[in-house]
Amino acid sequence: MDFTTKEIAHKIAAAACDKKAKDILLLNMENVSPVTDYFIIASAGNNILVKAIADNIEDKLAEAGIFVTHKEGYAEGRWILMDYGNCVAHIFIEEEREFYNLEQLWADAPSEEFVESKND
Repeated sequence: MDFTTKEIAHKIAAAACDKKAKDILLLNMENVSPVTDYFIIASAGNNILVKAIADNIEDKLAEAGIFVTHKEGYAEGRWILMDYGNCVAHIFIEEEREFYNLEQLWADAPSEEFVESKND
């Protein structure tokens, strides 16, 4: 099944939410960066949770036939980047997210907070 880029971004966000990721934000990068269409940014309180969130994203998307093309930072678990082509997930430990502040760096990108749907 083919998914739109926005649907993939929402699948990433939902998988992060399943593992209790905090402050999930989708940045629409289509008119801001030639590199990708969406950044999905989420955080957790410790590196064990960061890894669990990344694992769940990878598993849930693979179940849908969507596979990560590149992953960085997993060994340390402080900032895991997962590249799905048109969507890039950034899973941070909270202090790393505050330090790098991607939301401010890409402030020109329209943003959407992900809110868990009660119907899922």
